[in-house]
Amino acid sequence: MSRLKAEHLYKVFGRRPEAAVQRLEDGASREELRADGTTAAVIDASFEVEAGQIFVVMGLSGSGKSTLLRMLNGLLEPTSGRVLYDGRDLTGLSPAELREVRSRNISMVFQHFALFPHRSVLENAAYGLEVRGVPRAERLEHAAEALELAGLKGWESSWPDELSGGMQQRVGLARALATDADLLLMDESFSALDPLIRRDMQDQLLDLQKRLKKTIVFITHDLNEAMRLGDRIAVMRDGRIVQNGTAEDILVRPANDYVASFIQDVDRSRVLTAGSIMAEPAAGAAAAVAPDGTTTVSAETPVAELFSPFSRSGSPVAVTDDSGEVTGVVTRDRLLAALADQPNVGRPDAEQPDAEQPNAEASDDEAPNADRDVTPEEVPAPLAPASGPEVTTHA
Repeated sequence: MSRLKAEHLYKVFGRRPEAAVQRLEDGASREELRADGTTAAVIDASFEVEAGQIFVVMGLSGSGKSTLLRMLNGLLEPTSGRVLYDGRDLTGLSPAELREVRSRNISMVFQHFALFPHRSVLENAAYGLEVRGVPRAERLEHAAEALELAGLKGWESSWPDELSGGMQQRVGLARALATDADLLLMDESFSALDPLIRRDMQDQLLDLQKRLKKTIVFITHDLNEAMRLGDRIAVMRDGRIVQNGTAEDILVRPANDYVASFIQDVDRSRVLTAGSIMAEPAAGAAAAVAPDGTTTVSAETPVAELFSPFSRSGSPVAVTDDSGEVTGVVTRDRLLAALADQPNVGRPDAEQPDAEQPNAEASDDEAPNADRDVTPEEVPAPLAPASGPEVTTHA
């Protein structure tokens, strides 16, 4: 069962919102509703978020992403549709029941920090527990632990105006962590930060996620941030989700020209992985172990980390699983083809991101040997071992 599920969510502002939803279902456009004084902020949004997953919703200003987020915890009531948390329909709860869910199960991190200037850093981090009614000594203890996780140990007695913007956002993150909520909603939480601080906060979030395994819905308008953080990404335009898939799905198979325009400046080598561009082993070779001297990488190794072994040798690189068995091979032709490949806009499989997708492949003219299956026995040893934490060489 998914941790969070949205089913056909609509949010319409203006007169007769229910009638407007019916018009949208009958094919009316957002512009037609606007002409009548009605704004459709979110239109038929559906998705699922698995436990422990970072689900990123990306779109430009006015696309409906923040409105969608506020429907997930009941800050905005959907005009139509349902939100389910662990199978429980949040849209059917009473106000008191909804407040209880928000205080214990769902926390939110805002873009503009929302810290109390008259409270210390520790008291700000403890605020969610205070609302819940947790005794002071206990809530301060949990808040101190959360501040340490967020990298603010030693700043407990400081005031918010004594902190930098990045540190203030860490306090907001600590406040969400202190409640020990399973679901974190983050509304452009890093967008107001300088680029270097923003990168540092992204690193902090990924590090915390490795340890805590929270379920996170993260809102952003920055595609590079979305691709760096998201296990899955939903792209919104004019209130609708136009594509929902992994970073590789969106990069290699954008659903339409709008999505393709977003990804045109993305560094493909930082998103694509060895597993997404490898050639499948020949029949009967999948369980083979890479020969001695063969450079091996995991399927999750970014393509950018394959340049080092290929710069020393033209020999293919074996892709192995956790047990050391070869699951595929990356040749130099496949590496170059993947970097030069153009997105396949609007392919049918781009609209079905949950389905198994083929690996990115080059045309016959670009790489004549790229599509041929390669057996591990055909992989010669490289001229020199590769360096880097993700790349290993069998002695």
